[in-house]
Formats: sequence, structure tokens, C-alpha cells
Amino acid sequence: MIVTRFAPSPNGPLHAGHAHAAIVAHDRARAGGGRFLLRIEDIDGARSREEFAAGALADLRWLGLDWDGPVIRQSARIGAHADALDRLRAMGLAYACRCTRAEIAAAASAHGPDGPLYPGTCRGRGVDARDGAVAWRLDMNAAAARAGPLTWHDERRGEIRATPEIFGDIVLARKDAPGSYHLAVTWDDAADGITCVTRGMDLFAATHVHRLLQQLLRLPVPVWHHHALIVEGDGRKLAKRRGSPSLADMRGAGVDGRAFAADLRGGRLGKGLYWGDGGSEG
Repeated sequence: MIVTRFAPSPNGPLHAGHAHAAIVAHDRARAGGGRFLLRIEDIDGARSREEFAAGALADLRWLGLDWDGPVIRQSARIGAHADALDRLRAMGLAYACRCTRAEIAAAASAHGPDGPLYPGTCRGRGVDARDGAVAWRLDMNAAAARAGPLTWHDERRGEIRATPEIFGDIVLARKDAPGSYHLAVTWDDAADGITCVTRGMDLFAATHVHRLLQQLLRLPVPVWHHHALIVEGDGRKLAKRRGSPSLADMRGAGVDGRAFAADLRGGRLGKGLYWGDGGSEG
């Protein structure tokens, strides 16, 4: 049975891009007679706000989407994320890091999908982590060597060879949070029994890392479906921080949510919006 999910972060109002992502996941599950889950990814400290979580639920109902089972809260799994990190540490694949973003940017000699590649400053230094004021990073070369060659399958692009090395030593847990996006979403998708991960093309590269973490943690491997993004005229994807029109604003203006969802399903995006692949920053 197919199981999909929509997993918004409650750090701002949803916009048309989120609506499209939710519709793709919902319709993919319903077409296959499966389950569509809703997970609120609320571990981003003070940026995660309950009013945005409540707004996301209202937006989905306005679009005419329903989900199966109770709403899942990522924050309820903080302990599980910590356990996953401990397993990677026990394998000798994670190390403590005290570097700041400014220090990394100044020392980096190359860029990856997430920005400046970490130059490995703290790798092998045995940084004291007893005060807790450290991030934890994956020793990417050691992890990839342990996992061996890996592939993953995208429903639109076929079989893909995993190349997580392009990300360098990713953060597994931040100084201010128990789990990074990469670790938390990989663990949560397995815990929720997700069989098909639907998400935008802007996260296509991240799947290389998630496939590696699945192998290391002995988690089930889903298939992926990376869909096109809704972008603005300059090619940038819609973004909360740039003030892209929100679904809440549309609801407040009396727009028919089900009709809007039908337009998105039919590829009718409205004035100034286009389909893109996430190649430009948003």
C-alpha cells in the first residue's frame, strides 16, 4: 500500500508552492488506494509557532484535502532522533564540531548543494562535547565507504546513483536543535511507513544523503517523486521570507480553495507564476 506525507515546517504561512506539494502527495496516495499523512516539522526552535501549524491545517481543509490518522508532530520524536545520532556515533561516523557559519564560509574552498562545503576543521580533533555547545557532523567519506555503492529510484527520472559526497560532512544535529533536517526527515519517514516521498525538485539532491542515512541506520527505502516547483517570473521559487502570497491571505479574501486546487491540478498557476525546477535560489 502506498503511503505519502506532507510535512510543512510551522515557521511561516503556506503559499501556492506548499499547496501544490500537498496536492501531489494527497493525490498520489488517493490514486493508489493508500494513505496520506500530515506531519508538522516543528523542531526549529523559536521559529516553530503554533499559529502557523494551525494555519497549515486550515489551509489544507480549504483546499479540500483530508489526511489519514492524527497529525504527527516531529517534536515528539526528539528522543528517537538523538538515538539515531548515538548509533552513528557508535559506528565512529559522527564527530563534534564547534565551527561557526562565518568560520566555515571563510575557510571553505568549494560549494555544495547546501552552500559552502565544510572543510573538515574539527574532524579528528576530538572536540570536547560535554558542555553540549557543539554540532554533530557526519564523516562523509567514512560513511560512504561503510555503506558502499547505493542507488535510489525517482518515479520521474528512474534509477539514480547516490553521490552523497557532494554535500561534504553534513550536520546531523545543530547546536540549538537535537536533529538536522537530513537526519530527522529520514528517520521520520521510516517511522511513519512512508513508501513514496513526494517533494519538490529543490530537494532532489538531498535524497543522496537520505539514501546514505537509510543504509547506515538500516531503515526501509522508499521510492521518491520529485515534482516541479512553482516559481516567480525571475525563476525563484516561492518563499515565506520574501513575502510570497499566502494561502491564508487567499482564504481571507474569499477565494474558493477547491477551485484553486483544481487550477493547480490543471497546471493553471495564475499571473506571474511558472513551473520551475528549483535551480534558482528562493
